[in-house]
Amino acid sequence: MLHSALINVMVKAARHAGRSLKRDLGEVEHLQVSLKGPANFVTMADKRAEELLYADLTKSRPGYGFIGEEGGTREGADKSHTWIVDPLDGTTNFLHGIPQFAISIGLQREGTIIAGVIYNPANDELYIAERGKGAFLNDQRLRVAGRRLLDECVVGCGLPHIGRGDHAQSRLEMTAIQERVAGLRRFGAASLDMAFVAAGRLDGYWERNLQPWDMAAGQIMIREAGGVVSGMAGDDDPLTTGHLICGNEFVHKELVKILKPL
Repeated sequence: MLHSALINVMVKAARHAGRSLKRDLGEVEHLQVSLKGPANFVTMADKRAEELLYADLTKSRPGYGFIGEEGGTREGADKSHTWIVDPLDGTTNFLHGIPQFAISIGLQREGTIIAGVIYNPANDELYIAERGKGAFLNDQRLRVAGRRLLDECVVGCGLPHIGRGDHAQSRLEMTAIQERVAGLRRFGAASLDMAFVAAGRLDGYWERNLQPWDMAAGQIMIREAGGVVSGMAGDDDPLTTGHLICGNEFVHKELVKILKPL
């Protein structure tokens, strides 16, 4: 399948960094059995992947700004374009040798996300989306699931953990949703959760306290697959609020109705 020059640049960078992460995952699996553990090694793997992405993306598009989870904001001469990058989304999964993690690359043009790539090197699943051109998984066109009744839906979520998030609010939300859906799932990598919504694997997904690099690529992925993405108010921008609800138009509307008042 032919892709635009922009998508080719993003895919090439993701696959390059992905090869590094896949090698590092093998090392993590060995380090798990040691007393020292793999935490420091994973930190270096994360930073190494971001530097590979930065080098490849800036070589192909010099002047674009770059926002990465590890290195923060790096200004570019071109103020209208910014890469928003998570070099290793699902770090805790990676740390434990769980093959549910991804590289996420979004491109923002004058405040709007115009392209996204999400790549899981562990299983070689490559999600791409470009504004007005659709969303794809390994060159197969994606559409969000068509279910309209929550009691038939499987919905993804985030869960706060030690030292992070509002645990009491999370329990309220979980209780409210559990009573209405066929199943809840927590996979541990926000970008892949959003990709799963775009692919129809999940009917919907919500999470609070995310960062732009968690959501940038996933946001355009869902919209190009026919879905709806917002913050908790239903019509706000998750990149601004940090809170996210997504699904097809019916599931999204029902999730907002339940979660907004909480």
